[in-house]
Amino acid sequence: MNEKKEVGEKAVDFVKEGMVVGLGTGTTVLYTISKLGKLVQQGFYIKGIPTSKQTEKLAIEVGIPLVSFNEIDHIDLAIDGADEVNRELDLIKGGGGALLREKIIAKAAKNFIVVADSQKVVNQLGSFPLPVEVVPFGFEMTMKHIRELGGSPKLRQKNELPYITDNGNYIIDCVFSELKFPEYLEKRFNMIPGVVDNGLFIGMADIVITLDRDKNITIYKRGQDLIST
Repeated sequence: MNEKKEVGEKAVDFVKEGMVVGLGTGTTVLYTISKLGKLVQQGFYIKGIPTSKQTEKLAIEVGIPLVSFNEIDHIDLAIDGADEVNRELDLIKGGGGALLREKIIAKAAKNFIVVADSQKVVNQLGSFPLPVEVVPFGFEMTMKHIRELGGSPKLRQKNELPYITDNGNYIIDCVFSELKFPEYLEKRFNMIPGVVDNGLFIGMADIVITLDRDKNITIYKRGQDLIST
């Protein structure tokens, strides 16, 4: 079973005709975008707003009409993946390097749906290194401040050079021995000069689509009982 395909395509059930849809980045939401593209080719009408240049390219390839923020006054629904998700539906995101745009679009959406294979569901966030987007100027000092929060920061690289986000920034991946208070940490990170934003998405997801131990698609809704389909 391809879990990413199963949950990614399931998210399409929440997309209605005429919606403005935030299109996430990553290997799971790729299946969402591909299925939406097939529906669009059959006459289904939506508008998409991408979270990355990579997603923009894919959406154009499959025929999804794209809009920018200056063309819309709302986003009906955002669909994105996650690197980790806990039972409270809090997330770590940013493994794909698009955390800032993902957070902007998720915050702007009336509803935020997360698609995640069963390996991404954890009891406590923190096994996956926390990505933090920082401005290049003085990033060494920014890393020093991150260490003072208890993290072990490492500059993300690509081809032995600093990884550059779509916004022209760096990514610092931070390992924590324990990440017990993610809401507090999210705020503390964003108080550090040089930090643009971090990959903790606390209280943002409305729905998480994943699979249970029996490989049944399972939908978690914030504030409601578990729903299985």
